[in-house]
Amino acid sequence: MMTRISRPVSLLAAAAVVCATLCAQSQPIVWSDREKPIVEQMRRLRSLSDAERPGATKQLALEIRQLPANSRKGTLAEHLANLATEGDPGPGVLQEVTATLAEALREKPVAADKGQPAMPYLTLAQLVRYEGMQVSLEDPQLAAAMAKLAADDKQRQAADFTLTDLKGTSWTLRNLRGQVVLVNFWATWCPPCRKEMPDLEALYQRFGKRGLVILAISDEEAGKVEPFVAEHKVGYPVLLDPGRKVNEIFRIEGIPKSFVYDRSGKLVAQAIDMRTQKQFLSMLAQAGLE
Repeated sequence: MMTRISRPVSLLAAAAVVCATLCAQSQPIVWSDREKPIVEQMRRLRSLSDAERPGATKQLALEIRQLPANSRKGTLAEHLANLATEGDPGPGVLQEVTATLAEALREKPVAADKGQPAMPYLTLAQLVRYEGMQVSLEDPQLAAAMAKLAADDKQRQAADFTLTDLKGTSWTLRNLRGQVVLVNFWATWCPPCRKEMPDLEALYQRFGKRGLVILAISDEEAGKVEPFVAEHKVGYPVLLDPGRKVNEIFRIEGIPKSFVYDRSGKLVAQAIDMRTQKQFLSMLAQAGLE
């Protein structure tokens, strides 16, 4: 939702990008005394263990919610939402994050961006549509954001592409009917992408002979991707999309993102951010692969 950063840079951002956005803008933000510790905690969030991170994320959500309406509450709430979807913090934590972002937008709405819903509303809409969160916010921009996501999913359902992997093999999505296909958008520079790759490899080794195809798509050049794949011993196909044509077909604005198609070619599950192996297993189960 959420390191999601491809080119152009998305606000679904990595911690490093959060830091850059929050701390190193052309006109640096002067944070209040109440905001400064929250910013520092957000910068350290990714360095925490998987066991520590959910609790820290929930505490941050509660602290941001207590900020006054005229603060940078919305900015902080959105960036926390973008970080919170990495992995599996649990529905309770995500619901607190969602409530904080919704409250910030209710108190201080953000103007539309050239007639399109502003990014905070898209972030909130993704939490609702893809993470199953509940929100009570009557706002035309949220409704427009929800409609945009529905349109994006419709395009992804109809999507097809042909790309070549690092070994020179050509892959066409529609030719893979009869198999379960997991399409994963990633990059070598993306920390959450790198973190989920061992789990993807484990799933490929476990389910490859039972009809699972993983197609990992990077918009980088082969000179960057090949040594990375060799070093990390990635066994599933890695495809190159240097012109970003397939990224555009799938409306990719941040990475990692994953899409699961069942054996009939139906899009049955998708992830807006890094997933754990348990979460990937749940996605594959929706395609009948257990």
